[in-house]
Amino acid sequence: MKNLTAKDIVLDASKLIYPADYSEQENIEGVRIIDLKNIPAEEGDFSEILRIKNGNLENIKGFKLAQINRTTLIPGSIKAWHLHYRQDEIWYVSPLDHLLAGLWDVRTKSPSVGKTMRVVLGGGSAHMLYIPKGVAHGSAIFTSKPVELYVFVNQQFNLKKADEKRIPWDSLGRDFWKPKRD
Repeated sequence: MKNLTAKDIVLDASKLIYPADYSEQENIEGVRIIDLKNIPAEEGDFSEILRIKNGNLENIKGFKLAQINRTTLIPGSIKAWHLHYRQDEIWYVSPLDHLLAGLWDVRTKSPSVGKTMRVVLGGGSAHMLYIPKGVAHGSAIFTSKPVELYVFVNQQFNLKKADEKRIPWDSLGRDFWKPKRD
């Protein structure tokens, strides 16, 4: 059987065709996606999330763990945008869950100022997302079940001097938080 060309597709459909984009997205300066090894077994699976030595994370130099937080995000929720002036954080979602993380570099002196990223956490993969201070971040849940997000931070929360600033959720447009459809 011979290969097809665009001339072999009906005119109505050929006008709508575009190439799939599998190129790697540009990173925001300082943001890291840390792959974890998830080991499947007959009785379940196992992931090593953090290795800590003297309070420091082994795979993120200079990050001294100060607090671990967990939040439950309900289906259909969008929780954005917020940022920190003093705190770096690491997000982790179980491979059994699915969360869209949105990142926006709002640091004036960053080489990637203004850039955005969308990162899927969970979804069958085991990795963490490192978010440096000054990078606005948020999340959206498209699944029909709640998602538990674990947040590892290098500053303890202080209610009287909270290092949490807000930007309206739709500041980049409502479409930023919609799933990309093909």
